[in-house]
Amino acid sequence: MKRIVILGAGESGAGAAVLAKKEGFDVFVSDMSKIADKYKQLMDDHGIEWEEGQHTEEKILSADEIVKSPGIPDKAPMVAKAIAKGIHIISEIEFAGRYTNSKMICITGSNGKTTTTSLIYHIFRQAGYDAGLAGNIGHSLALQVAESPHEYYIIELSSFQLDNMYDFRANIAILLNITPDHLDRYDNSMQNYTDAKMRIIQNQTPQDAFIYWADDPIISKELKKYDIKAVQCPFSALKKNGVIGYMEEGQYKLEYPTPFNMEQESLSLTGRHNIYNSLAAGLAANIAGIKKESIRKALSDFPGVEHRLEKVCEVRGVHYVNDSKATNVDACWYALDSMTTKVVLIVGGKDKGNDYEPLKPLIREKCSALVYLGADNQKLHDNFDAMGIPVRDTHSMKECMAACYELAQPGETVLLSPCCASFDLFKNMEDRGEQFKEIARSL
Repeated sequence: MKRIVILGAGESGAGAAVLAKKEGFDVFVSDMSKIADKYKQLMDDHGIEWEEGQHTEEKILSADEIVKSPGIPDKAPMVAKAIAKGIHIISEIEFAGRYTNSKMICITGSNGKTTTTSLIYHIFRQAGYDAGLAGNIGHSLALQVAESPHEYYIIELSSFQLDNMYDFRANIAILLNITPDHLDRYDNSMQNYTDAKMRIIQNQTPQDAFIYWADDPIISKELKKYDIKAVQCPFSALKKNGVIGYMEEGQYKLEYPTPFNMEQESLSLTGRHNIYNSLAAGLAANIAGIKKESIRKALSDFPGVEHRLEKVCEVRGVHYVNDSKATNVDACWYALDSMTTKVVLIVGGKDKGNDYEPLKPLIREKCSALVYLGADNQKLHDNFDAMGIPVRDTHSMKECMAACYELAQPGETVLLSPCCASFDLFKNMEDRGEQFKEIARSL
């Protein structure tokens, strides 16, 4: 009996354990942190051996293969030992892909992944398709394959997940953009991060489709290095040679595989970045054969994604917008670009090697004040204080919101779009967004 060891017992790890048990493997799960009760229960219900708060070396290094949580870096001591021993390490998505023949619609990019993934899932479900939501959002792909299989899976893929995927094949691969992010995980090498993103097209065949943003300079450069077998489906904000999804004279238009159009003002998502997200999602749905009236309806009634430019409330004439998912500079740039009022911008957190220079022109144009929110805000002071815009230094959401309440004038917007990871002060970006919303509504 082959032995599968799973490192990390969160959503992906616990799901992989259930699938491995179902497929007849000897399964052991190990997590250096405390395991959530719901995942302990899930594993206990399936008779799976697990440990928390430690890694028992002899139990782990006896594995034939290891399924690693995407949050664990290769430099983690136990992972490094497994690599040195020659044990094959894969992701949960790679493992799950071995046990299903379902169609895979996979989405990656530095920004817009969650919105585009959620929008595609919304279109498929509205059209009556049997679709599951998986990857970075939704439920574990492995657990769905084991216990509630679907005909289609809509999967958001991070670079960390793509790192440990080898034979997995995306029937429809979507690459939205590539901008600096997670460089701390990639030896501060943009090329290493880019290589991870480009893995989404590996193993594609001429029967598959590759949807990508034609105007991304990094994607354009990288495409020359690859022998792409899938049908290429580039999109752009404007019509030009080669693109098959674009906007023209107030119309949203797709040319492949069959012509499709609708009024741009009917799209539920607004802002320049959401044009790209809507084009990518519409192309995926059109390629999958979803009826035009279903695509049209779903693109016009999609409610949006929590923590992504989420309108929270209005207090004393000041709008509060939660964009906690903006964990890199590019995401914050798009958020600011979409603002139509003056902005009090909340920025800060765990820096990931950010270059803040691209934000400065928009901050000069749009921002009336900056509120720093982080355990250590020195890099923000170094970058922005000299711009002459009022700033406040805060170290908790309560302190931050008090500063925003003082600074924001009627008609302005308080925008939480932090550019950074949340782990210095919060459990995760959801916790950061929830605290923002709760305090804003209580003002």
